[in-house]
Amino acid sequence: MRRGVCTSRSNSGQWSFAIERVSHARTIVDVGFSRAELESFVDATVPDLVGPGLRLLFVGINPGLWTAATQTHFAYPGNRFYPALLEAGIIEHPIDRGVGMTDADRQYMIDRGLGITNVVHRATAKASSLTVDELRAGGQQLRAFVRAHAPAVVAVAGITAYRVAFSMPKATMGEQPEPFEGARLFVVPNPSGLNAHETASTLAEWYAAAARAAGILPER
Repeated sequence: MRRGVCTSRSNSGQWSFAIERVSHARTIVDVGFSRAELESFVDATVPDLVGPGLRLLFVGINPGLWTAATQTHFAYPGNRFYPALLEAGIIEHPIDRGVGMTDADRQYMIDRGLGITNVVHRATAKASSLTVDELRAGGQQLRAFVRAHAPAVVAVAGITAYRVAFSMPKATMGEQPEPFEGARLFVVPNPSGLNAHETASTLAEWYAAAARAAGILPER
């Protein structure tokens, strides 16, 4: 398997990554991590994917262990995030969410005006491990991040986490009535495979709405 290791940050604020070969016993086709390998990434962090010209910022709840191991947001073989982006036309070629992004993939996302961050930055096996205080503190950090990077649209992936982080218990999915630090704000479904209410196709519809608002996709 391979493990993404963040090695340095350039003056532009972008991170460079090296790939550490962890095991030669498995091929790229059946790449995977043992439980012990994944558990070694508890509390690890993943650099934000962000660059100039940011139009649409996707916000996850927090990194999973597979995300931390591959240094790729929304990484897990069963996660539907990248398939949904592809189906929506937000990206035009597949990104391997099991193996993780290449540097070329990261630059492609940035060039498309896309960014990814999280409400909480420490990796856990389950988002339910996060405390209310962590989510609310992360919500305030997200406000500062959005002020600094000024995306046109913010899309938070997960209604429950959004309600807790921003003390909005009655919030519903879709575009929110109030802007978020100058950006239009959408709450969209979590793409985790555990979210059985959604498919890649339904997720694509939600994400496309945010992308149209950001000017990444044309209006219908």
